[in-house]
Amino acid sequence: MSRTLRASMLLLFLASCGGGNFSAPRHMDDACAVIQQRPHYLAAMRSVQSRWGVPISVQMAVLYQESKFIGNARTPHQFALGVIPLGRQSSAYGYAQALDSTWDDYRAEQHRSGARRDNIRDATDFMGWYIDGTTQRLGIPKSDAANQYLAYHEGRNGFARQSYKSKRWLVDVATRVGNRADMYHTQLLTCLR
Repeated sequence: MSRTLRASMLLLFLASCGGGNFSAPRHMDDACAVIQQRPHYLAAMRSVQSRWGVPISVQMAVLYQESKFIGNARTPHQFALGVIPLGRQSSAYGYAQALDSTWDDYRAEQHRSGARRDNIRDATDFMGWYIDGTTQRLGIPKSDAANQYLAYHEGRNGFARQSYKSKRWLVDVATRVGNRADMYHTQLLTCLR
């Protein structure tokens, strides 16, 4: 076998093994099934719960809403006149759909220059950091998934100005996030000890 062929086969094998799993887990309405399929998600979320005090069910509900647990999720492209590409709706990327500027703030404040938005450990730690800051600044309990989501989506200043009140659709989404967190919490009681 030639060197080139062996190198190509090795590269193909390594590419198929590494790089992260960017597909959504199956059965996303079952928290126990998600963590059984992706045990590294549970390890990351347990670490965040221990470090930042954010319940696993809240983390999972926000991850579901933001990216459906897809590590390389991006916002859709915008088009002028339906055909001229204008770029993406925002710089949001990764599991937590963190914006470039907020992600940069997190990396600087936490001294984590190598943190990546498409890494579940980094993305959940970012969420924990953000939710903890929201609790400190706005007094929203870490277990209040609906209001934490509103502050996550609108930013803390937007939440303080109650910008979400003019966005009925967003309030509905936040309610669904809260309901999902409650559902995940109940499910996790059966499979976590």
